[in-house]
Amino acid sequence: MADAKTSTFELIVKQGEPTLVLPAEETKKGLYFLANLDQNIAVIVRTLYCFKSDSRGNDDAVEVVKNALSKLLVYYYPLAGKLTISVEGKLIVDCTGEGAVFVEAEANCTIEDIGDTAKPDPGTLGKLVYETPGAQNILQMPLLAVQVTKFKCGGFIIGMSMNHCMLDGIGAMDFVNSWGEIARGLPLKVPPSLDRTILEARKPPKMDFPHNEFAQIEDISNTSNLYGEEISYCSFLFDPEKLEKLKKIAMEDRKLNKCTTFEALSAFVWRARCQALSMKPDQQTKLLFAVDGRPRFVPPLPEGFAGNGIVLTNALCAAGDLLKNPLSYAVGLVQEAVQMVTDSYMRSAIDYFEITRARPSLAATLLITTWSRLAFNTINFGWGEPVFSGPVALPEKEVILFLSHGKDRKSINVLLGLPASAMKIFEELLQI
Repeated sequence: MADAKTSTFELIVKQGEPTLVLPAEETKKGLYFLANLDQNIAVIVRTLYCFKSDSRGNDDAVEVVKNALSKLLVYYYPLAGKLTISVEGKLIVDCTGEGAVFVEAEANCTIEDIGDTAKPDPGTLGKLVYETPGAQNILQMPLLAVQVTKFKCGGFIIGMSMNHCMLDGIGAMDFVNSWGEIARGLPLKVPPSLDRTILEARKPPKMDFPHNEFAQIEDISNTSNLYGEEISYCSFLFDPEKLEKLKKIAMEDRKLNKCTTFEALSAFVWRARCQALSMKPDQQTKLLFAVDGRPRFVPPLPEGFAGNGIVLTNALCAAGDLLKNPLSYAVGLVQEAVQMVTDSYMRSAIDYFEITRARPSLAATLLITTWSRLAFNTINFGWGEPVFSGPVALPEKEVILFLSHGKDRKSINVLLGLPASAMKIFEELLQI
C-alpha cells in the first residue's frame, strides 16, 4: 500500500505565460460532430508522463514537445478547436484552428523528490497540469492543454489535460504515442480515423434493452454522510501471485467455468467497498465499468478510431446478496455485464441517450476504470519510455482505477479514495 508522505516537502512550480500551439498547416474549419457516446463524459482528464534519460538532459524538451504537438494537431485538428452547443442542444466542436494551450514550467526539485506518483495526489500532482483560471464550466476550458515542467535532475514531466469527450483511453494512447513518433521524426503507426458519424443514433431511435446504468438508486445506507469525513486516497498493489489467488477463490466452489483477472478483481473490490461503506443488506448497489466497443460493433470501428468507442455496462444487486454469497456470485454478475455488450446493446445505449439525454447515475454505485490494458508505457519523445505515467486525480468519489504496474506490467495497482473510517475497513478486507 502507498502511504501518505510524512515529509513537509512542498513542490513549487513556476509557470510561464500560457501560449497557443497552432496546427503546423491549415486545417478544416466548421462544426465537427460528437457522437452520443462522447456526450456523457465531457470531463477533463488530467494525466502525467514523466521522462528522464541518463544520456539526454531536458534543455530542448519544451521545443521538441511543442513542435511535435503543432504537427500532430494537423491530424487531430478538432483538438485545436473549441467546445460549443449544437442547435439540438448537444456538445459539438467548432473547428476554429485556434490551437491547444501550452505552458512551460520549472520545478524547484528533482523528480524523485515528488515521492510516490502512483497515488492520486491532486494537491501536489495538480501543479504539473495547467488549470484555466476562472473557468466556470466545460465550455470555457480548452479541449487540450499541455504543460511541460522541467526538473533540476534533467528530467521533465508532460502534464496533459484533455476533455474526455474527444478521446477515450485507447484514443488517448494512440494520440500520445503518435505525438512521440512525430517528435522522433517517424511516420504515424496509427493515423487517426476522425469520422464519428458511424456512431450516430438510428432513425428513428429504438431502445431494445433496459439500461440500468442510468438507474437512480436510493441511498438508504446514508453513505453520503460518510463522505462528509476527510477522504483518504490509497493505492493497493495486486501482484501476479495475489491475482492468481483471487481467481482461485472465485473458482473454488466450481460455480464458474472460467474467470479473468479483471472479473475477479472487480468483483472483489466491489464487495469490499460495499462492506467498508457499511451498506445495508437491502441497499441496491450498482457496478459500472467500460467495455471497449471497438471490436464489438458490427462492423468493428476502424483502426485508429479517434473518439469514444467505449460503452458502459452494469451489474445491479442488493449489497446483502453480494456479501453473503461467495466471490463467485459477484464474478458471475460481472461476467453477465461483459457478455451483455453486443452491437445491438451498444446501438440501444446510443439511442437511449438520443431519446432521454440521461446521464449514468452514480448513487450507491462503483465505477471502475481500467487503464491496465493501455500501453502508455511505450510513449517515447526521444528520452526513452516514461519513468511513470498515470492520472493526477480520480474524477469522482465513486471511481476506482486499475493501473498496470511494474516492468512486466503484470501487477495491478488499485487506486481509490474513501472516507477515512471506511478506508481502514477496506484495507483490512484486502488482506487475502
